[in-house]
Amino acid sequence: MKLHNTLGNTKEELKTIEAEIIKLYTCGLTVYSQPHIGNWLGYLYWDVLVRVLEDEGYTVERTQNITDVGHLTSDDDSGEDKMEKGAKAEGTTAWDVAERYIAVAEREGYELLRLKRPTHLVRATDYIEQQIAFAKGLEDKGLTYVIEGEGLYFDTSKLNDYGKLAKLDISGLEAGKRVAVNGKRLVTDFAIWKLSPEGSQRDMEWDSPWGKGFPGWHLECSVIARETLGDQIDIHTGGIDHIPVHHTNEIAQTEGLTGKSFASMWLHNNHIKIDGTKISKSIGNIVTLDDIVRKGYDLNAFKVLAFSKHYRTEGNFDWVIMEAAANRFNNWRAAAALRHQTHDTLSAGDDNDISLLATVGTVKEALKNDLDTPAALAHIDQALSSLENVSVEHINRHSLVALLEAIEQLLGIDLIGTTPDISDDQKRRIIERERARDAKDWELSDKIRDELASSGIRLNDTANGTVWSYDK
Repeated sequence: MKLHNTLGNTKEELKTIEAEIIKLYTCGLTVYSQPHIGNWLGYLYWDVLVRVLEDEGYTVERTQNITDVGHLTSDDDSGEDKMEKGAKAEGTTAWDVAERYIAVAEREGYELLRLKRPTHLVRATDYIEQQIAFAKGLEDKGLTYVIEGEGLYFDTSKLNDYGKLAKLDISGLEAGKRVAVNGKRLVTDFAIWKLSPEGSQRDMEWDSPWGKGFPGWHLECSVIARETLGDQIDIHTGGIDHIPVHHTNEIAQTEGLTGKSFASMWLHNNHIKIDGTKISKSIGNIVTLDDIVRKGYDLNAFKVLAFSKHYRTEGNFDWVIMEAAANRFNNWRAAAALRHQTHDTLSAGDDNDISLLATVGTVKEALKNDLDTPAALAHIDQALSSLENVSVEHINRHSLVALLEAIEQLLGIDLIGTTPDISDDQKRRIIERERARDAKDWELSDKIRDELASSGIRLNDTANGTVWSYDK
């Protein structure tokens, strides 16, 4: 299996620290507001990653954090904590905001999108003691300094390879960027522990050796990864926006403390725009999963939309594109419904049977090639569309079901649960209609067609006979 490693900017063969075990860390949501489709995009790709790794025989131990403290509105350690800002906007506490949106994320991620649950799903606020201990370890190694009134900061000048992930030009940054926090020695230095503003009390703050305050955003990921997975991991995933600051600082902290390489591979997903514009609350172009469902679309179709682009390329969402993805998914559903109209009596080994089984292999090969989901979808299109020209009695049900199961196993797209069989009475009505057509009783034929259409069953009269599928 080959994956594109941001650290070397090359596609590399996957090699694990321990045989047949993958230790994987994914940066989680900051739970200060309603997630939108752009927030969920990366998790769809990393869900496929886990599925493919498991299909390859690996045991995947995966950790995903929940950021419920410390994520400031600016990457330069200035601005408000997003949780506190969310609390002000909703007239409640940061703790209540966290509880609300953790529940939302649970519902959307694991009920609506049916993502595989991480082995460890950890709140930052549950690991405050460990974060303080980690920060103290950095201080004891001489990697930090204190800014009066601000907190404990990491001294990036102490590392020879700081910025290696993002290929940062440190001297250029120093020459061209203002230091937002007074007292920072270098523009790249970052907060390990932030002090609460003097004269005010935050919803979330804790005592520490440096004063009452809260952890810097980057600290939680280093600590949670180390506590749950160990000093070294195989794969770290996240969005491309995390490369220059958040992930760069994770590497600095972890490798500064342990003296070991943190992650062997770094995978980063590109973003999706809406109507060609960056997703922004200030613009008001947010689209949520509930918005998609309210418009009558299946979230499996949204997955088809997401996987139509490669995880490392930029995507776009609009309702025309969503409709096209829904049509593509519905074409797949129509093919999936054919398993209810054929039988296991056909012997294996004919051209159609071989093609379906071969597609399982080509889909897997595409996904093993740096999660090439567009190629995987193209293989599925070709296989399922080929069934349109095949009489149902010549479709091998076992092979078709094997392909449908592989699609769900590898991509998390449900073509079996979304295509139930029709009732025996509806099947009898289809037979009655065929007899009416043979007798040229077009009135009865049309009546039965309309009756079934009102029940969501669409009939298609082909050269190979009548087949049924589902209305959208």
